[in-house]
Amino acid sequence: MYLGRVIGTVVSTTKDESLVGFKLLVVSKLNETLQPTQSSEIVVDSVGAGVGEVVLVSKGSSARYVLNKPNSPIDSAVVGIVDTVEVDDV
Repeated sequence: MYLGRVIGTVVSTTKDESLVGFKLLVVSKLNETLQPTQSSEIVVDSVGAGVGEVVLVSKGSSARYVLNKPNSPIDSAVVGIVDTVEVDDV
């Protein structure tokens, strides 16, 4: 899993049938201090996240099972909206 910030949405009228009805989001990966890294990806939303929110993203087969779509082409899914992150300085 990783932290990310929703930076946009994707509209795709033609897509795999197993993705119909799901919202697709563009998520920028964040480091532990919530600063953006240099990568982003498209994820399937399972919690109703919106642009600007910090989210928790699950990857791989876990993402497919969260959405109850074990045979779909889903690689990443938003599984939580983050309220706070606390990191101790070590």
